[in-house]
Amino acid sequence: MTVYDIAAQLPSIDVLRQRCRALAMLDVIVGGDYYTYDLAWGIDQAASMRNGSGEEYDVVFTTDGVFIRGVYHESPLFQANGHMWPGLLDGLPDEFSSQVTEPAFSHPDGTLYASFVLWRRTEDDRWHAGDNIDFRPASDVEVDPDGSWLLDILFDDITEKYHQHAEEVYQVDVPRPAIDHVVALRPLTDAVIRALNPEASPAHVRAEAENLRYPLIP
Repeated sequence: MTVYDIAAQLPSIDVLRQRCRALAMLDVIVGGDYYTYDLAWGIDQAASMRNGSGEEYDVVFTTDGVFIRGVYHESPLFQANGHMWPGLLDGLPDEFSSQVTEPAFSHPDGTLYASFVLWRRTEDDRWHAGDNIDFRPASDVEVDPDGSWLLDILFDDITEKYHQHAEEVYQVDVPRPAIDHVVALRPLTDAVIRALNPEASPAHVRAEAENLRYPLIP
């Protein structure tokens, strides 16, 4: 799977935003620490994933569309010495140039820190990645050469993917119907909170839900 496969399977901008918020809300309730959502990333909004081992991605929602960059350290395309892999940014619209130079996403010399990049303008009908990226440095057995598979939790099977993530990473068995409830951004109830995490503080979860502008039932 490469960034081109990911581009073909990511949902629309609106659905992607919804799923990013849902992942952040689920992590708040379950007690995870991978997924966050910032409603005030400057004048934009940003969803982030950090796994604590250096793998990461950021999804920035701007007035012009969405810019995504991520890092998978084991990717042969990842250049830790500050050089961008050729082709990653080929064809990137000028509207996203400020994201490429964003200090939070860059090496000290200002070079974008990434092994994969995607984007979609508001008026586009599909997602885009750099033109003609050369994946040949990957070995013949490397099926995920750029690490863009980190985004596959945002596909249509998000409920199953999050269930697997919670089981493998957080060591908890989270009910799929409760995950579905949050993925759909249905109003949060104490019953759903208890189903996802019996030990979670409803007051804390509700406060975080308000920060995410997640709908609540009083």
